[in-house]
Amino acid sequence: MPPSALPDVWRASELAVSRAPVQPTGHAPLDAQLPNGGWPRSTLVELLLQQSGIGELQLLKPILRALAKDQRIALVQPPYLPHARALKTWGIDTSRLLWLRADRAGDAQWATEQILRNGSCGAVVLWQTHIRSESLRRLHLAAQSTDTWFWLMRPLSCASEASPAPLRLGLRPAVGGVAVDVLKRRGPACDAALYIPLPDMPAGRHPLHHENAPAVQFAPAAITARNAAPVLV
Repeated sequence: MPPSALPDVWRASELAVSRAPVQPTGHAPLDAQLPNGGWPRSTLVELLLQQSGIGELQLLKPILRALAKDQRIALVQPPYLPHARALKTWGIDTSRLLWLRADRAGDAQWATEQILRNGSCGAVVLWQTHIRSESLRRLHLAAQSTDTWFWLMRPLSCASEASPAPLRLGLRPAVGGVAVDVLKRRGPACDAALYIPLPDMPAGRHPLHHENAPAVQFAPAAITARNAAPVLV
């Protein structure tokens, strides 16, 4: 039997096809460029941002909205306060959102690893400015051990650094949407940037004020047990 006929073997000139579950991104141009046509589950996916707040959560909105119907979603160390009204407008049940804010990057990474390993959430989104290569490997291994979708937000300047993530996307702002560069995937190189329209781009960064204050609770990063009460916005 030729190697190309073996299961899970793919040619570098073709997008990989595997038995791993995926969830459509909700953006047809992006699905067309991703192996199996969607966000892969049980793996580390890196979104490398030119700057925070350019539409990265808007890009994830379709899958987060679908998962929040019956699963919890953890947002770990987001750079800005998640906005309750905006999330509700997106159709996301905010009672299923867990917002974790740690004092140190290591605590945020530890909390993320525990959430991944205990399977308490359907999805985890972690924001980190600096992360060591061994920590990346630990998080990737933890993601592989669970049925959870996992995205790591990092600066675009990290694109030149090695990473175990099988999927890495670079995000840059664009008028009415976001430009996506496929930096790494199981398949051929993608030379052209993708334009993903995002009709509900946020108007700005939202500080904590009277509109949000009654609905927001802070969760220490150590609260990661399966039975922890969901909090956030």
